[in-house]
Amino acid sequence: MPQPLSRRNFLSTSALLTGGLLLPNWANALVPTKKKLTYKVAVVDLMILKRQKLGALQLTKDIGADGVEIDMGGLGQRETFDNQLAKPEIRQQFIDKAKELNLEICSLAMTGFYAQSFATRPTYERMIQDCIDTMKQLNVKVAFLPLGTQGDLRKNPELRPAIVERLKVVGKMAQKADVVIGIETALDAKGEVELLREIGSKHIQIYFNFSNPLKEGRDLHQELKTLGRKRICQMHATDEDGVWLQNNTRLDMNKVKQTLADMGWEGWLVIERSRDANDARNVKKNFGANAAYLKSIFQS
Repeated sequence: MPQPLSRRNFLSTSALLTGGLLLPNWANALVPTKKKLTYKVAVVDLMILKRQKLGALQLTKDIGADGVEIDMGGLGQRETFDNQLAKPEIRQQFIDKAKELNLEICSLAMTGFYAQSFATRPTYERMIQDCIDTMKQLNVKVAFLPLGTQGDLRKNPELRPAIVERLKVVGKMAQKADVVIGIETALDAKGEVELLREIGSKHIQIYFNFSNPLKEGRDLHQELKTLGRKRICQMHATDEDGVWLQNNTRLDMNKVKQTLADMGWEGWLVIERSRDANDARNVKKNFGANAAYLKSIFQS
């Protein structure tokens, strides 16, 4: 006959059950498990010197990245981007090649706005629509929109009303297409949170660039935490040129990984720069080293 439990044994057994050590299989299934976060590594076709060139895909594969951010083409004083992907035959070549190489097009980039004014260009809606159309045709969910030097809201605060109003329009366009436009600004994270609240669209998010807080002497990790998981769509996960990521003493990538894990953020880490100053044009060497390092941290 089984012996009755003493008070002490009863309490010990209860504690074990509470801790989950003696839970039956069906009960273990009810205990929440920590989700494994997924990170993929990409390169920028413009920065590997293959802007809108089909060869960017093979070079991306050779570099060892999982995908590529493709630029929309030059802007200059045109009414819209010089976008070769608007041509069905060229676009299909990119789709077929990406599938052949098992690569993804993680985002489109409107880098023409680095030097052009998003606040004043009269045909901005056509430019954005051309980008969104190409996103839909390529099944891409994120586009990169830098506000650039002419849209620096710290130096040109008088442009804020126009930029906010235009981004409200862009947000509605993106919502209709079910895509996200990721903006890069010169503001700190607190300022970006305020800007996003003013815009009021979940389809306008921040495309975070590691180098921005670093070069301004701000705390990269606090900036990430201030923005939070739901405000960041994608990241340029590099610093300014000079040294490879693995040799960058002001960018602790293991700590970045922990910060992102604490936030619950996952997604694409896109390599933009961090080229060796002594061999800056050696694309395969520079981006290959950075891709391998990012993968060793985020995909191990």
